[in-house]
Amino acid sequence: MRRVSQAPQTTSTGARSSLSRTSDFSREVHVALPHTDDCEKGTVPEDELVECSKSKGGTASLAETASLSISPSMMEDEDSREGSIKMEFDFDAIEEEDSPFPEVRASVSNIDDPDMPAMTIRMWIVGLALCMVGGAMNVFFNFRYPAPTVVPMVLLLVSYPIGKLLAFSLPITTYRLPRWLGSYEFSLNPGPWNIKEHVLVYVMANVAVGPPYALNAIVVSEVFYHMKLGFWFNLVFVLATQLTGFGLAGLCRRFLVWPASMVWPQNLVACTLLNTLHAEDDEGSGGISRYRFFMYILAGAFLFFFLPGFLFTGLSVFSWLCWILPNNVPVNQLFGVYTGLGMSVVTFDWSQITWIGSPLVIPWWAEVHIFGGFVLFFWILTPILYYTNTWKLAYFPISANEPYDQYGNEYNVSRVLQADDNFNLTAYEEYSPLYLPATYAVTYLLAFALTTCVIVHTILYHGRSLLNGIKRIRIEKDDIHAKLMRNYPEVPDWWYMTAFVLFFSLAIVAVEVWHTGVPVWALVLSVLLPIIYVLPSGFIYAMTGQGITLNLLAQIIPGTLLPGNPLANMVFKAYSVQTLTEATSFVQDLKLGHYIKVPPRATFLAQAVATILAAFVQVAVKQWMFDNIPDICDANQASQLICPHNQVFYTASAVWGLIGPSRQFGTGAIYHPQLFAIIVGAILPVPFWLWQRRYPNSWVKFVNTPVILNGVSGIPPATGINYSSWFAVGFLFQYLIRRWNFAWWSKFNYITSAALDSGTAISLIFIFFTLQFPKNGNIQLRWWGNDVWKNTADYNHATLRQAMS
Repeated sequence: MRRVSQAPQTTSTGARSSLSRTSDFSREVHVALPHTDDCEKGTVPEDELVECSKSKGGTASLAETASLSISPSMMEDEDSREGSIKMEFDFDAIEEEDSPFPEVRASVSNIDDPDMPAMTIRMWIVGLALCMVGGAMNVFFNFRYPAPTVVPMVLLLVSYPIGKLLAFSLPITTYRLPRWLGSYEFSLNPGPWNIKEHVLVYVMANVAVGPPYALNAIVVSEVFYHMKLGFWFNLVFVLATQLTGFGLAGLCRRFLVWPASMVWPQNLVACTLLNTLHAEDDEGSGGISRYRFFMYILAGAFLFFFLPGFLFTGLSVFSWLCWILPNNVPVNQLFGVYTGLGMSVVTFDWSQITWIGSPLVIPWWAEVHIFGGFVLFFWILTPILYYTNTWKLAYFPISANEPYDQYGNEYNVSRVLQADDNFNLTAYEEYSPLYLPATYAVTYLLAFALTTCVIVHTILYHGRSLLNGIKRIRIEKDDIHAKLMRNYPEVPDWWYMTAFVLFFSLAIVAVEVWHTGVPVWALVLSVLLPIIYVLPSGFIYAMTGQGITLNLLAQIIPGTLLPGNPLANMVFKAYSVQTLTEATSFVQDLKLGHYIKVPPRATFLAQAVATILAAFVQVAVKQWMFDNIPDICDANQASQLICPHNQVFYTASAVWGLIGPSRQFGTGAIYHPQLFAIIVGAILPVPFWLWQRRYPNSWVKFVNTPVILNGVSGIPPATGINYSSWFAVGFLFQYLIRRWNFAWWSKFNYITSAALDSGTAISLIFIFFTLQFPKNGNIQLRWWGNDVWKNTADYNHATLRQAMS
């Protein structure tokens, strides 16, 4: 109690901050002053006061409207003053201005407390500690199969009780630095653990806990190509790939953060959970509170996941028709879950449903686009190609992650390698071309179309906004959140430009000091790709929650320009792909800080410091593991540290860096016709754009061709069940419930998503460490429910035709 009474009066949520100060506002009213000459002369009639204020600068923010104080004497004797203004002020009107998007209104507070501390010492302690531990764990898990992932949402939940404990236990004394250090004051405990501190911890986790993508290139070069470049190359390369995108992200703020139409659906779940955890009351509206509802759903999800996750795994792979007809190949290919197209629709595993993202988060219009594209390309086009044996697809599983040879076996890359790991053309011609399964081939087809479609679509639909942004003309009218953010100094563009130049220079150092075979011009080209695609990708990600990847282009370009050099191919790919991925991730967190009203410079520092320190820790963990763990990355490693992701990366490097794209897609190659998709992709948005310009009220204006093409890019490794079950749940929540009971949806939809995600993730980690990790996964339940789905043609990668051995 003593701590609370002496702590500064800050609230734990922006949603209550201004309401808690109503008494202060009862005698201090903020209005925007008129801008015309009459306004300056004080001759404006009282009934024109509002119009006069509007003409000056539109609707004033809460901070702007706080500049004119009306004293009690003025209110008591207002007629005694010449030119006095009599007015009535509705304090509730302050809260009426909100986001034009209902999803944002349901998740994000439209009130801010600028005095709430964010950059506190305890925030740095909690955030950096959790990021370092989480990042180290994820690097370890990255090399193991099976393994869980420490997702940022889990760290958001873990940090809450830790922050509350520190707020309760740390001394509230205020300390002053010596004069020669600036005489700054600080406190280890500036008050209750608040939402701005909490969101900065989450921002750190978002950008720092994932395993660096560049580690794939490093491990593959060391383990499979026997080229060890050392710890310092690893560190410099990881820093360059992780933080070049940071500088790029900041330069995109006026396009991807400040406009209200850039919603970033993933952030709405985090906002809902943060506001729920920090809510003082549930507005006295009756019924169950959102916090209690969250805890109930989280506990239920934790307990329920034991069924599909351990006790009855058939509920996860719920291909019930395949259980009835286990040897019918077409039925298993169409309705299967493991290598089928997922027409069975049903699964009881939340991790399967959310494999491509939570269906409670993605907007309904985007879900319709994505599932429509999935049905068109994978439930219609793929079976047509497969059952007509186009590209010899019928000799391979209809859906799989691996390439195949002409004998129907997984492609053996080692057979086309020389002793020095260079390409062996003679061995390749004696062995086999490389073939792709049906869904893999269709995915490449769509990827070619997407490369041009997204550029043309962005120019047609967002060209004017881009031009205005370049000219520094305001793209959209500010919403309430942008207005409230004016209270804080913005990060200068030159900060981000400096970061971009600095870490790009580090990349040049990495490829020049350590001989990787990547010329500087190739590195410039690799960073040019994310520069070109960051805005198109950002627009789609911000509006739909579905990101665009550069995997295809980042492999084809170096494979064509630097043939026969797998290391150069991997470095080019890692730098290009990760720069775009990190740029969109950093922008997403900038928008989250925008929603929670965190000072932009605090977000900048939190992102930069966490990412840099995490790089040191993660590279050190990788180095320790490979120096001290025997047989790591071996298929028979005792602790299952078999490096599954690095195996896939190695195969891709051999296919694109050794065999090369010309042998896959060049003139005379089996997949050469797919290149025409590049032309189709460039033309595809044009008729829809012309039609909506001619008929602006037509439904065609809602068609977004890049979303249709990109939404299905998760296949592979995703399978059909990940899309069909995802859409079914999305239809229930985002269409039916939202339409029939909008009040319930507004209050509980995003908190339901957060609770299901968190409960399932915690349960998965708990099961892993208690039932799978001990005894190398030998603690298992042997019964029909855990084996029935394994005795099907779906699980056994059945093919329609048998290849000649």
